[in-house]
Amino acid sequence: MSTSSRLLSRRSFGRLAAGIAGAAGTGALGACSPSAGKPSASAPLRIMAINHVWSQAIKRRTKEFEERIGRRVSLTLLTADQLTSSYNVKLNASGTDVDVMMVRALQDQLLFAHNDWLADLTDRVEGDSEFAWTDFQKAPREVSLTAGKVLSVPVVTERPTLYYRKDLVQDAGGPPRTLDALMSTALELTRRKRGFYGYVGRGQRNGAVSQWSSFLYSHGGDFVIDGKSGIGSPQALAAYEYYGNLLGKAGPPGATNMSLEQAMPIFAQGKAAFYIDADAIYSNFLDPKIASRTVRDTVGFAPFPAGPTGARPHNIASWSLGINKFSLLRDDAWQFIKWAAGPEMSAALQADGIPGARTSVWANSKTLRSFPPDLAEAMRLNAKRGLGYDRPRVLQVGRARDIVGRPLVAGILGESVRPVVRDADAEFADFLLRDNRHKES
Repeated sequence: MSTSSRLLSRRSFGRLAAGIAGAAGTGALGACSPSAGKPSASAPLRIMAINHVWSQAIKRRTKEFEERIGRRVSLTLLTADQLTSSYNVKLNASGTDVDVMMVRALQDQLLFAHNDWLADLTDRVEGDSEFAWTDFQKAPREVSLTAGKVLSVPVVTERPTLYYRKDLVQDAGGPPRTLDALMSTALELTRRKRGFYGYVGRGQRNGAVSQWSSFLYSHGGDFVIDGKSGIGSPQALAAYEYYGNLLGKAGPPGATNMSLEQAMPIFAQGKAAFYIDADAIYSNFLDPKIASRTVRDTVGFAPFPAGPTGARPHNIASWSLGINKFSLLRDDAWQFIKWAAGPEMSAALQADGIPGARTSVWANSKTLRSFPPDLAEAMRLNAKRGLGYDRPRVLQVGRARDIVGRPLVAGILGESVRPVVRDADAEFADFLLRDNRHKES
């Protein structure tokens, strides 16, 4: 399962996004027709989406939607890289051959808004009482806005979950509830010579940033504070040092090369006691094709542990739906979003084990039955406590993650983190100035 996959203050984010206010949209969705011509009745509604369990489930149900609107649906499933490349090619050319776009609000939306590629959905979502926009969780709903306009609708959410071995912590009273307890227990259980590790997690420079974010928030830090770099703060330094020690001393060799794809199998094969990653991947540890018998029998799920300022995990909209600004079928595209992200479909998909973005589906016991009970409770608590972003909210997200991730690598390698943090903080501060200038150009 793909996981993609946090919160500036409203005031600071308003400053960050102010430069793209004019580019984020030009009024109500149906108020303008940016491309000449009218599509025929036989023209399909074209949807481009990530090859994800959510979009696979929707694809199996498209006949129902086709009968509803009387138009054929063409749904193309791609990898994340293929999706990004396709958007760049099609939308740079003002292409009309994509109508509904599956996007990562945290990775893509600011840039897409800057390029004026996304239609403004504000009037649609707020003016449709059946759609119930306020039913969406606060954090995913807020990240759907850019410069005060709703540019996407969240459909899949994820949070970090503490995966652990029940058999290894039963004498300690259960899983660690604090980061201090996680550190001490992970170090105690580590047996490097036997190839067993107290903790495994992402350590790759860019890819680790999203998971490290929850450690940063729970230490009282943030990526950006009052519009300026926050990664040089004492709180961020403590989070860098903590994560470096945890993975460097209790983790497997080669951790700095590990993304989700490398870290997850180590826990799945019973070679680690603890693992923190997206809750969306939980089924891997129940799958006999992936997980060992020991892990399938003993895996437990717990909320993100509390740090010095409490438990502050991320709770993100990992994938959302938007409408191509150049689409000639914007009304039908909205009908698709209304159907695919509506209360009824959201409940049906969550009942099948796909985490949704609506408050109502998390409050309904029937929609949570497909999840293990301890996982459902962990997800509920993490959603309640969570911040709506897991990376810096900037135009050039990839470059920002590279900068922020550099001290993580130093810490894991056992190097002194403080000078690397100092250099990265200066680089990130300069980056934010340049990113803002680019945004306003």
